[in-house]
Amino acid sequence: MSERETMEYDVITVGAGPAGLAFAIRLKQLKPELNVCVIEKASTVGAQILSGAVIEPEPLNALLPEWGKNPPPICVPVAEDELWMLRDHENASKLPTPPQMHNHGNYIVSLGALCAWLAPQAEALGVDIFPGFAAAEPVFDDHGAVAGVRIGDMGVARDGSEKPGYTQGIDIKAKVTVLAEGCRGHLSKQLIKKFALDRDSDPQTYGIGMKELWQVPEGRVTPGKVVHTLGWPLDPKTYGGSFIYHLDDNRVAIGFVAGLDYEDPNFSPFEAFQQLKHHPKVKALLEGGQILSGGARALVEGGYQSLPKTEMPGAMLIGDAAGLLNVPKIKGTHQAIRSGMLAAEHVAEHGSSEGFDRALRESAAVAELKKVRNIRPGFHKGLWFGLFNAAWETVTGGLSPWTLKNRADWSSLHRLGQYESPKRDYVDRDLPPRDRLASVYFAATEHDEDQPVHLKVSDTNVCITQCAEEYGNPCTRFCPANVYEIVEDEAGKRLQINAANCVHCKTCDIKDPYQIIDWVTPEGGSGPSYQNL
Repeated sequence: MSERETMEYDVITVGAGPAGLAFAIRLKQLKPELNVCVIEKASTVGAQILSGAVIEPEPLNALLPEWGKNPPPICVPVAEDELWMLRDHENASKLPTPPQMHNHGNYIVSLGALCAWLAPQAEALGVDIFPGFAAAEPVFDDHGAVAGVRIGDMGVARDGSEKPGYTQGIDIKAKVTVLAEGCRGHLSKQLIKKFALDRDSDPQTYGIGMKELWQVPEGRVTPGKVVHTLGWPLDPKTYGGSFIYHLDDNRVAIGFVAGLDYEDPNFSPFEAFQQLKHHPKVKALLEGGQILSGGARALVEGGYQSLPKTEMPGAMLIGDAAGLLNVPKIKGTHQAIRSGMLAAEHVAEHGSSEGFDRALRESAAVAELKKVRNIRPGFHKGLWFGLFNAAWETVTGGLSPWTLKNRADWSSLHRLGQYESPKRDYVDRDLPPRDRLASVYFAATEHDEDQPVHLKVSDTNVCITQCAEEYGNPCTRFCPANVYEIVEDEAGKRLQINAANCVHCKTCDIKDPYQIIDWVTPEGGSGPSYQNL
């Protein structure tokens, strides 16, 4: 095989999300002479970005003070907040909105559209942005430090052979590599393990978030209205809730989040989301409308006590790759931009990753996480304890002398027969999508069928024996895209992986109770192509 082509940069950023783009912009503002590139696995910038998203504008104001004169295409000032407890499938009670969820002065945006808007700002400063190129593995120097990334080969068949048009991936080398891959990034996961960056922290914890953008009949939307719910269709043992954001042009963004520390092996987050849409408080808004776009992604929820060390020789972690989402606020974009700017300022001053972890931990980003560190883990003990604990932590300003612990989400699932699934009061559904395959259509996900399967299951025999017996194959329920199926043919039962359906949410990698599923990057440009999510 021929020697790989190499490109050289001063700094390479993996991921064109808000953290990666903020980093690149700020670094070029400070050091315009540096050569900076951003690698993005999606076909276009923003195509695989999904978030609520209500953003706090202060970090964006600091990054681009004039941004408000030419705002991104979806940018609606928040006008009002509501919080509802859905008591069951018919009834609801309005609750006072806690301080962390007050959104006066914030904006409802499409984070994908925001990133697509940020990219040209970076390019205008001289940043090279390469969408459609997946960073498949890290590159190391002779001393074991990270020295860049290797782009995945293009044109490899499912059996590993080279198809016509095969192109070998290049190595992009840099003095500093910045990992801004978002939640459960492919390279971030490898490097956290290699350098034991999580040795002194709790296990990271996650949620699965699903979102749909709807066009609804005229007269139902109040632009700028922000609604959150908790309660039904979740039982009191399962953390989560929903958001409904009123946009312009008779559009509504609706989403649902379930903590992946749930215990019930029969729980399906996708089904719970569809049930939510049929509650009278929600259905009246959506009925007669149509879905424009939809998708799913994991959210990083561990917070302060699960924060890994964010530097390693030659590289650093920022944004959701580091785990900076503020769960009580239900916001991470301001943290991503803030950490990206801080990393850029550190690299501009020091020229390396060394010392970044300390700088981050002494910053406003981590101070914000520390203040709310006990709120999310309080819900490990159920909804009512979680609400009481959240009220206490809010009143005391997070000054409790203790720090509650997190546990790995995969370890929380109970075995069949050891857990009695609660009565859920689910209703008959008639709103779209009718099933998970129909939902995948709205994600516009595309993968070449003849490429290596990017969902690596180390022992599929476990799936049809031990897992079937102990858990009833929960991958067939926790995946929102119907990737995993247990099928039976002449050869008997087997696991079928419908990799082309994958929306890159990483839930399987997180929740699999045996930890035998490894999500790796497919060919660059593959995956969902979200519109305004």
